[in-house]
Amino acid sequence: MAALDDLKAQVAANTALEASAITLIQGLAQQLKDAIAAGDPAALTALANELSASAASLADAITENTPAG
Repeated sequence: MAALDDLKAQVAANTALEASAITLIQGLAQQLKDAIAAGDPAALTALANELSASAASLADAITENTPAG
């Protein structure tokens, strides 16, 4: 039963990570729409920087939570 418990824990962790990624992407998309609508180049640059940092964090989290092969 330990294997089943481990699998359940991994599924829960993956589900939480996916939900966080969806929330992050939706938030960034809205910020981008807002910056475009405002015609604010500084906000666009800041958002581009935030997106790069978030992408790196997400890639790290996926790598850390993906079992080796």
